[in-house]
Amino acid sequence: MTNQEQKTEQEKVEKSTGKARQLLGMKGATGGETNIWKIRLQLMKPITWIPLIWGVVCGAASSGNYSWNLENVLMSAACMLLAGPLMTGYTQTLNDFYDREIDAINEPYRPIPSGAISIPQVVTQIVFLLLAGVCLSYFLDLSAGHDFPIITMLCLFGAFIAYIYSAPPLKLKQNGWLGNYALGSSYIALPWWTGHALFGELNLTIVILTLFYSFAGLGIAVVNDFKSVEGDEKLGLKSLPVMFGIGTAAWICVLMIDIFQAGVAAYLISIKENLYAVILLLMVIPQITFQDMYFLRNPLENDVKYQASAQPFLVLGMLITGLALGHAGV
Repeated sequence: MTNQEQKTEQEKVEKSTGKARQLLGMKGATGGETNIWKIRLQLMKPITWIPLIWGVVCGAASSGNYSWNLENVLMSAACMLLAGPLMTGYTQTLNDFYDREIDAINEPYRPIPSGAISIPQVVTQIVFLLLAGVCLSYFLDLSAGHDFPIITMLCLFGAFIAYIYSAPPLKLKQNGWLGNYALGSSYIALPWWTGHALFGELNLTIVILTLFYSFAGLGIAVVNDFKSVEGDEKLGLKSLPVMFGIGTAAWICVLMIDIFQAGVAAYLISIKENLYAVILLLMVIPQITFQDMYFLRNPLENDVKYQASAQPFLVLGMLITGLALGHAGV
């Protein structure tokens, strides 16, 4: 193969990878998509659905009441649809709508700043996803036989948090601490509560523990701020990398993830779930390894690589915690 052929082949691979990243809503995407349904999907950022779907699984596990039958499988699948494509899709589309000026600087290939989709079309998508989410959450309350529509209330609460996170005048994401905690708790606590409420009775212990665990989610949320430093600085957004600098923010990020996960392990020991606690602590070891290998050395270049290598151990730790709580009958 000649050098020219190799170059052409490499360009094809890069173009294909860029298109895939574009569709999933990942960093390093390319523009140029014209199919309106692919553009709508890009706005919903499917790559971000995964933690929410996993949170539902953890909540079902912590309820201690999940059993493998067709009815429960269908209900959990509907709950995952609610947490992932509908409500996360709503959140991401809403965020892109209010971040169009920042995206014009950081990610000009995004659908809104590139002009690939009109503002009225975006607003229609936001409204549709929200209404579909509320309707599905009410259906889940009916299916679970709830006297009080707890899942519907959680859905509306999540929609409210998503709005004040992205929209002025509050726009929580302008504050590095409040914004990232709101994001982290939405990714961990809210779907966990929903999954738990679907198959069991949501209680104060679960609420407090998952809010505590959400500080680890705050650390994960900070990772996403590194790709937007330039635009955040220009528009005056107080993300942690802007406030503390790249290096210090990277350390804050990893310490939040590791310390609070270890804190959850300590709680599991206190309720005599020692085996689960040890397994959870073992999950921290590879996280620390990948933090040192990738993130702490170059957070700007290695953020995606770090998330791909280290986050699976965090989400596995969440499931271990859910199983421990279900086993203990908390």
